[in-house]
Amino acid sequence: MKILVCISNVPDTTSKINFTDGDTKFDTNGVQFVINPNDEFGLTRAMWFKEKQGASVHIATVGGPTVEPTMRKALAIGADEAFRINTEPTDGFSVAQQLAEVVKNGGYDLVIGGRESIDYNGGMVPGILASLTNMNFINSCISLEIEGNDVTAVREIDGGKEKLTSSLPLVVGGQKGLVEESDLRIPNMRGIMMARKKTLTVVEPVDALKATEDKKFDKPAPKGPVKLADSVDQLVDLLHNEAKVI
Repeated sequence: MKILVCISNVPDTTSKINFTDGDTKFDTNGVQFVINPNDEFGLTRAMWFKEKQGASVHIATVGGPTVEPTMRKALAIGADEAFRINTEPTDGFSVAQQLAEVVKNGGYDLVIGGRESIDYNGGMVPGILASLTNMNFINSCISLEIEGNDVTAVREIDGGKEKLTSSLPLVVGGQKGLVEESDLRIPNMRGIMMARKKTLTVVEPVDALKATEDKKFDKPAPKGPVKLADSVDQLVDLLHNEAKVI
């Protein structure tokens, strides 16, 4: 089985977020970038297929040279080969188009991406990618088992879970539950040294349609002042007469 894991290079959740150029561009100065958590769940699951079933695991990322440290971490975790599509990601549709070319040229049986990235939270790339490559698609996937060409998966739905069967080739939008946080892997020294020798191929982008454009970013409003209540009666009075929520 040949697996491609799509990796997004996203800001660490502890990073302080700022914008430049009149709040139209994200300021990357001083920001630590990491593997998108939903993608990391997918990568860890792919490593299980590699170890248990002998699958080969490749990764692909859309971005400039600055994304390569994140890709090397994925290689250190155990991926066999990496492809960097040499263009800045602009929107979900254009990213999916770039990844689709890698999928079509690579002959992959299984493509795993995160349900969404934690920076823009578009939640669209895996579905568009499946459509462009004419592959089956399961989103919000929290369990994935493969035997031969047969797939059994569980996905999260409103109010519960849904068990599905499908067949390869398949695109999966994964999330926590595909593996648990305790299953995520920290690269060891041997993995880091081996990652330096693994192939990281730079792929030139294809002409892609940019379907959306960011106009302006707004930060959440700062939290207002806090008033402490000394008793339950005072709290009820404040909620009723001042906040007017009860």
